[in-house]
Amino acid sequence: MTSRPIQPVFVCGATASGKSAFAAELAERIGGEVVNADAFQLYRGLDVLTAAPSEDERKLTPHHLYGTLDPSETMDAGAYLDLARPVIAEIIARGKPPVVTGGSGLYLKFLTHGPAPLPRGDAALRAAMDARLLEDLAEELRALDPDEAARTNLKNRRYVSRALEICHLTGQRASALRDQWAAQTAALSGSLRGWLIQRPRADLHDRIARRTRAMLDGGAIGEVAALTNPSATCVKAIGFREIRDLLDGRIGRAACEERINAATRQYAKRQETWFRRESWLTPHPVQ
Repeated sequence: MTSRPIQPVFVCGATASGKSAFAAELAERIGGEVVNADAFQLYRGLDVLTAAPSEDERKLTPHHLYGTLDPSETMDAGAYLDLARPVIAEIIARGKPPVVTGGSGLYLKFLTHGPAPLPRGDAALRAAMDARLLEDLAEELRALDPDEAARTNLKNRRYVSRALEICHLTGQRASALRDQWAAQTAALSGSLRGWLIQRPRADLHDRIARRTRAMLDGGAIGEVAALTNPSATCVKAIGFREIRDLLDGRIGRAACEERINAATRQYAKRQETWFRRESWLTPHPVQ
C-alpha cells in the first residue's frame, strides 16, 4: 500500500485570534514545521510590531519565513508565492507536514489556489479611464459585460475600472473569466486541509487591546524609530504610521494606542469576511 502524499495544513484567522500558538502546537503534535504567511512578519526587526511568534512558540518546532526580508524590500502575493513554494517543498521532501499560518488572505490564496488568470493592470488604459466620468464607465461595463456589472458596486471606481480593464485587455467578459476561475478553485478546495480560528467578537477586541498596549510597552516604538528606509509594503503594517506620528509629536501615546486598536479591529473584520468565503477551512471556535 502506498502512503498518501504529504500536504500542507493551513491555520488561518483574524489578527490576535491565536493563530501562531495554535499552529506551533499543531506542528509539534503532528511532527510538522511552521511556515509564515503573514505579509509583515516576513520583515526583520519588526517582531514586536507585527506580533511575530514568541520564543517559546518557536522552540516547539522549526519556524520558516519569519524575519526573512529587509524592511526596505517590497513584497506582494506573487513574490511571496515564489518564496514559500520551495520552503514548503523542502519540508515535505524531509517527510514533515508544513503548517502554514497567517492572516494575509491574498498571500494564502495564491499559495492554495494560485494567482487568478487575469491580466495585470495597464497604466495607459487605467489613466484613460481615470479621465472619464464614473457614470460613463459604468454604462460601458453594462454594455460589454452585463453579468459583471450586475454584481459589481458601480459606485466604486476601482472595481468598475478593473472589470473594464479585464474586458479590454483580454477581449473576453470579465464575468466569464472569473466564473471559470471560481469553478477551478472550487475543485482545488476539495484537496485542501485547514483550520479557521474563530473567537467571539468581544474576546477578539479585548485581545487586540491587550496586544496593542503590550506592543507599545514592549519595543514596537523603538523598532519603528530604527527604520531608515522602509518599503512601501513595510509601512502598511498596522501601527507603523501611528507610531511614526507619535515619534514626530503629531499625536500622544493615548491617541496612538487608540488609533492602532481601531485600525486592528477594522483589519480583523476584513479578515473574518475574507476567510468566511474560504469554505474549505474547518471552523475552530475558541472561547
